[in-house]
Parts: sequence; C-alpha cells; structure tokens
Amino acid sequence: MVKRLCSNFSLLSALDNDVEKETREETMFRNWMNSLGLSRKVNWLYLDTNEGLIYFQIFDIIQPGIVNWSRVKKRGEFSSMVARAEMQKLENCNYVVELAKQCDFVTIGLQGSDIREGKKMLVLGLVWQLMRAYTLSLLRKLKPDGTPIAEKDILAWANKKLSDAGKEPIKSFQDSANRSSLPVVHLINSMRSGVIDYSIVYTGSDLTEEECMNNAKYAFTVARRLKAPIYALPEDMTEVKQKMVMTVYASLMLVDMS
Repeated sequence: MVKRLCSNFSLLSALDNDVEKETREETMFRNWMNSLGLSRKVNWLYLDTNEGLIYFQIFDIIQPGIVNWSRVKKRGEFSSMVARAEMQKLENCNYVVELAKQCDFVTIGLQGSDIREGKKMLVLGLVWQLMRAYTLSLLRKLKPDGTPIAEKDILAWANKKLSDAGKEPIKSFQDSANRSSLPVVHLINSMRSGVIDYSIVYTGSDLTEEECMNNAKYAFTVARRLKAPIYALPEDMTEVKQKMVMTVYASLMLVDMS
C-alpha cells in the first residue's frame, strides 16, 4: 500500500515538473478527449485518466450501453479510507481493460495497474485504439446496415475517389506519397470540386520539409472547414505516421458519406 501511494506521488510530481515537456502525441490525444464533451477536462493525460472514469465515458460514446455503470465507482463514491479508495480506483482500471478486450483492442501487457500508475507506452496504446474506434464508429453509424468499416475499406474509398479524379492512388496509409499531403489535397478537391486553391499548393516529387508541412497545414485547414473531425497534426503527415494518416482519410470519408 505504501509502495502504491509513493508511486502515485511520484507520478504526480513527475507530471507537475514535466507539463511543458508534453509530447505532440500526448497533446493531440488530450485535445481529442476534450473535444468529446466529457464531464471533466483532461489536463494531464496520465493523471486525469488514472481512475478509469474518462475511459468509461469514451467507451460509452463509441458503443452506447457497453459500460455496466453499476460496476463503476464514481468520484463521489470513493471511500474515505485511503486503502479502500485505492482499491476501488484499481477495480475501475481493471474494468477498463476488460472493456478494451471486449472491443477487441490489443491489450497485451496491459493491466489495470498500468492505467492507475500512468505507464506511458501502455496508456498511449490504449488511447490510440480508443480514438481509432471512435473514428470508425462514426463511419459505422453512416452505413445503412451498421456494419463495421475496416481500414481496407477506407483505403479503397480514397483510391476510387483519387482514380476518378485522374490522380495517383496510394498504396497504403504508410505510402511515402503521403509525406507531401498531395493525395489528401487531391482527395479533398475530388470531394468538393474547386475548394482547393492549387496556386498555394506545393507540387512536385522532391518537396522540402517546409513545403510538405505547408501542404499539410493547408489540407487540414480546408478539411476542417468541411467539418472533417481531424485530430492528427501536420507533422503526422510529413512524418507519415501510419496510424494518424489513416484517421485523416477516415475523417474525410466521414464527410463524404454524410
């Protein structure tokens, strides 16, 4: 028990000292969580989620009814006894892992204690899968039969739009062509003809890092005007972060389908 309390104190101290050192990925995940209208703002990713309550709300948004709220201990229900309260919070976190498995998340190595203690890599893996599931759940709601949409479906949709517009399709979400954001720019224009001002788009096969970044920023700006729920950062495109690139295409597909 003393060890656990010391661990939590150490986590709090570390977070308190490292707020300015928050990574780009952590910032993006927090911004996404805070865009969902949760009951509590997430200021510190690992500390503000380590009671499990934020995750329960997100699971319930993704798949309404999946959370058995009678199993959840809420903030006003935690015991006044420190040891008992700690046990209740850990039980919450164990239930989070249980729900993740129920949703077919990859949970290898993940335990409730990892969420409670703020184990960075494991928490980031969980949050990424939640964000991916959320994006796909939005797409699923737009299908008449409500069937799941896989990444291959998103890729097929994007490539058909690109091909129909006479543009080069991409091989995958990790295709190096995404570095320039040109496939995304062309895709947006194929969805809403004339919405892209090509006079300010950098083209060519040998763009500089700055030119690629400018393309990504412009593409995201236009996409968000079309109400695409893009949570990725321009750097995710220029560095071709496969997972985040996929969410960009999925967000555009959502706009197109709706």
